[in-house]
Amino acid sequence: MRAFAPLIVVVLPIAACSRGEAAQTADPASFDPIASVVMHPRCKNCHQDESPRQTDAAILHRPLVVRGKDGHGAPTQPCQTCHQATNTADGFVPGVATWELAPLSMLWEGRTKQQICEQMKDPARNGGRRTGEEIIEHMKADPLVLWAWTPGAGRTTPPLSHEKFVQALEAWVSAGMPCPKA
Repeated sequence: MRAFAPLIVVVLPIAACSRGEAAQTADPASFDPIASVVMHPRCKNCHQDESPRQTDAAILHRPLVVRGKDGHGAPTQPCQTCHQATNTADGFVPGVATWELAPLSMLWEGRTKQQICEQMKDPARNGGRRTGEEIIEHMKADPLVLWAWTPGAGRTTPPLSHEKFVQALEAWVSAGMPCPKA
């Protein structure tokens, strides 16, 4: 009688077998272009704890203002005291109708690229967005996000065009939203 070696069968998920995409989709570097935008002063200046920042040097807002209970400034000096629906004073005072600080749950001040990436994926810390598509839609349409590309008064804009930023978000979401390691 002959002895037979046991047969071992390995079942792989279909996605892991198709055209080598699994190796490509898990690339944490896909977040790098997104990080270059969200960590730029146009974004980080409003993703602060107590007081917004101004300029690329992230100096404290002048005049000094504070977040207030709801991110719209103190009751005696809400953001809309100065910030109107559009940039005013030849762009010196930036404006969007809903001008406010990002919610504290979306605080990016002092966070690493990895921490911001993880936060952007977490509905409890990203404004309740449960899917990558909802994150993309927020970044495509929110007037406060869009303002970063038309900030006025000689302010710098993020390093990617808005179109390229959205494309980078779409690629990141398609890749499974991988985050860089610390």
